[in-house]
Amino acid sequence: MIILLSFKNIFLAAILALVIAPLVQLLVPRAGLVDIPNREPHKQHLQVVPIAGGVILAITITAISLWQELWTSPTVRALLASSLVLFLFGFWDDLKSLPPLVKLIGQILGALILIGLGVQVRMLPQNGLNILLTVLWVVGITNAYNFVDSMDGLAVGLGAQAAAFFMLVTFDAGQNDLSVLSAILLGTCVGCFFYNSLPARFFMGDSGSQFLGFLLAALAIAYNPPGFEQLASWYIPIMLMGVPIFDITLVVYSRMRHKRPVYKASRDHSYHRLVKMGMSSNRAVLSMHLAALLLGCLAFISLGLPPLLANIIFASVLVIAAAALILLESKTQEP
Repeated sequence: MIILLSFKNIFLAAILALVIAPLVQLLVPRAGLVDIPNREPHKQHLQVVPIAGGVILAITITAISLWQELWTSPTVRALLASSLVLFLFGFWDDLKSLPPLVKLIGQILGALILIGLGVQVRMLPQNGLNILLTVLWVVGITNAYNFVDSMDGLAVGLGAQAAAFFMLVTFDAGQNDLSVLSAILLGTCVGCFFYNSLPARFFMGDSGSQFLGFLLAALAIAYNPPGFEQLASWYIPIMLMGVPIFDITLVVYSRMRHKRPVYKASRDHSYHRLVKMGMSSNRAVLSMHLAALLLGCLAFISLGLPPLLANIIFASVLVIAAAALILLESKTQEP
């Protein structure tokens, strides 16, 4: 029945997102939620584009979750309540372009609310270290999805894939509420992807990418693989979020290496570098989606292997990622 309910919620969330998107696109410009062409050097769109992704995500996920009575689950309630804090800060940032410190405060606040509501990493013997690791993970992944939102359809497509993996594995783990929530997130991302893919009719904005990244980071913490402690399955969320993690690592490394501010947006993301190496826009986006799909499959294949072999595979992935980072940094430079 949970499998049937999950497919039902994918359908409902996708339909709701598809239906409300045109209305939201008409309304948000009245609030000033638009992206102006050439407002910053890295922006190359040619006309004013509504920043509607976050509003669509928040409305659809909240509405379907209330309808399915998921708020009665303490874990789901913790995930949604803390994620909506990130949506509000992102919405504020889309309106007013907040300073980086204020954005960071919002991310930490969301993480602390998540912890306060009972969802946190439980790997280490000292709870203080677990809390610190939770904050670092949630803030890091939130920013990773914010950074990787560098081209139409990229972040929401990566989010849809991660949500699909979580839907399947949380069902296998007996975490049915998380499986239904993941299905809702998957359907919402699919609906958003229709309008956000190239050429985008709306952008995700900070309200969309931060909300998406935070919710996925929280799902990764709440997921408990059957028969495995977090200490034995710690690499799973890292591989599942591997493409956004790689992108933010590349960008931070490159900007620090060239003595540029880390927080200042620029055309130095993985997508931009793939295009500079000769890929078309669509091919670059699809390549990153394919990499995420393969990493996700490999993560859960590794979960069923002996610990030594699983960690060898993870180490091999890190070596390949390091080589790719060096290649992209050496072959492509921001103009």
